[in-house]
Amino acid sequence: MKVIEARKKDIEQIIEIDKEIIGTDRRKKEIGQAIEQNRCLLVIHEGIIAGFLLYHTHFFECTFVSLIMIKPSHQKMGLASTLLSHMTEFSKTEKLFSSTNQSNLAMQKVFEANAFIKSGMVENLDEGDPEFIYFKRIGERNKWYT
Repeated sequence: MKVIEARKKDIEQIIEIDKEIIGTDRRKKEIGQAIEQNRCLLVIHEGIIAGFLLYHTHFFECTFVSLIMIKPSHQKMGLASTLLSHMTEFSKTEKLFSSTNQSNLAMQKVFEANAFIKSGMVENLDEGDPEFIYFKRIGERNKWYT
């Protein structure tokens, strides 16, 4: 498996992954903008796009992984960890944040397996399902931003 930057030609496959998981293409614009701004990474497994990650650097001037989606047929293969590992290596800031719902136990395990620590909680985003914030310090980085 390998991690590459998404290109415009990949958008339909990425949206299909997202749609397969959430049942709608409501994030099409967000995904398109991330691709245009070089903030979308793909994980390729056996020649196909098996998942993607979106990030930005507008979270208090820190890198924030806003979305990780892995095709259901490719889950539990370490692909989310592969994407997080890549972000850890190539993050544009020395602090890396992300989040997941309290109900998403699988993603919590992924964060913990990748040495992220809980850094807080936000309530009232999804009614009755608080968002846990995760953090990882990744050392000194050149502060270049896209």
